[in-house]
Amino acid sequence: MILGVSRKGWLVAAGLIAVFTTILFAMGRPPICPCGTISLWHGTVQSNQNSQQISDWYSFSHIIHGFIFYGLGRWLLPRQPLWALLALAIGIEAAWEILENSPIIIDRYREVTMAFGYSGDSILNSVSDALFMIAGFLAASRMRWWVTVAIAIVFELFTLWTIRDNLTLNVLMLVSPVEAIKEWQAGG
Repeated sequence: MILGVSRKGWLVAAGLIAVFTTILFAMGRPPICPCGTISLWHGTVQSNQNSQQISDWYSFSHIIHGFIFYGLGRWLLPRQPLWALLALAIGIEAAWEILENSPIIIDRYREVTMAFGYSGDSILNSVSDALFMIAGFLAASRMRWWVTVAIAIVFELFTLWTIRDNLTLNVLMLVSPVEAIKEWQAGG
């Protein structure tokens, strides 16, 4: 057992990440930033390297995805082993990343969010997003629920203050855009 997940569970997780990566390649996503560099962190949201590097401001959102998936998994499927819940979480995260990199969502981001020049994620960034989700999932599995909620709120407020965006606003703007929020975000 490593971090509460069996060897079998880690093999399933690795297999799911491999399938996910293969699908992104088949979709024609660039393996790394088209700029040709690989960076551990890229902190400029309105740039051609956002969502292209290993981590960026949206990595905090993917950690929160892990918190949410762990909490929902334990609530809806309380008898399932941790590795099965992790596999389900990876599947959901991978499905979102694949959808997020489809033309319909890329165009939607450009139209209604602050991601004016968004062209989708590099494979490096998408896989890193899934790894951040896994880190959030595993962290939530070891913390008290109220600590997990407190950290999620801190992440949301920190990114809201820093870049005028966060998971909550991202979902809101994709589902039901608010022009006033878009204008406020553009003013930052």
